[in-house]
Amino acid sequence: MPTIQERKQLVKNNIPLILKKINGILNGQHLDDITPILARIDRTGHLPHWFNTLNAEGRLPNLDGKTVGSVIEKLLVCVLEKFVFNSSIQLSVNPARGVDIPELELGVKSPSTNYCTSEPYFSAYERLLGNEYDAIVLLTNYQEAKSRSPFCLQILQIKYLSGTEIADTKLCGLAKSIREQYPDEFFQKKIVRFLSYVNQSDWEANCILKLIDSVLIHHNSISKEINRHERDFQRKNVAYARSGKPLLPEDSLERIHSIVEIAPPEHGIVSAAENWVILTQKDNGRYPNDNEWHRFLISPLNGKIGMSFALQWRYNFGVLFNAEENVE
Repeated sequence: MPTIQERKQLVKNNIPLILKKINGILNGQHLDDITPILARIDRTGHLPHWFNTLNAEGRLPNLDGKTVGSVIEKLLVCVLEKFVFNSSIQLSVNPARGVDIPELELGVKSPSTNYCTSEPYFSAYERLLGNEYDAIVLLTNYQEAKSRSPFCLQILQIKYLSGTEIADTKLCGLAKSIREQYPDEFFQKKIVRFLSYVNQSDWEANCILKLIDSVLIHHNSISKEINRHERDFQRKNVAYARSGKPLLPEDSLERIHSIVEIAPPEHGIVSAAENWVILTQKDNGRYPNDNEWHRFLISPLNGKIGMSFALQWRYNFGVLFNAEENVE
């Protein structure tokens, strides 16, 4: 009996085959091969409602985005069971257990070409540490297909991500550099907390984030960097005033200015990061617990996506598929 890791490796080795077979099914091919599996894994115990159109017309009916995600999961399970594992194991779709394909301990993500999906939020530190399970990510053409007639869904690309890769690529890079350059544990924890909670669309938070990169990691002059951010603050407020948008608060600029009053510079930046978390997150902005900290210390910090937070995690797979990333 192959191990979970051996099964996962088989999935990784067969990505081109998986892409070919799923797209064939979406064009009405191989339906006899998957019909028994599809009926077994559907919660009704019967073929799903969209199968009749697929069988008769070689395409899916025009479905909403959520239903398309469910369809992709089921077709993926059929392809894996029939064509990758040659029916040697029975697979299921069971997201209620916390992982979409439990027999492989494998999640399934199916973003379209807006590259974004929403996922349940459990801990801010997932942003750096990633997910408990690996995932297979199937990029669809749903955004284009839904506005055309007939509706012709296809998978454009497939990527396999390990659990630690389902994390923010930019923030992981910063955290890894901090871990390598600053051995003090409490210093690291303050920065890691900020990186986990940071809202990059917040002007003050984004300034602190850039100071972490430019001063703490690349050791540039803090005075020059803060002067640059002050000019950015003034430019933005002039533009906002012209367009009638709310101005950036002066308090934010004052807090950025106050960083240079603390020596050495790294202490001022860490203090600003800590104050931002306290100010914006209140009691929710906790430090990592023992388990999260241990995972951080041993993690490869190799995130490959963008992650931002708005009630749920917003995963952005644009960077994974070499598209322009805009996560906040």
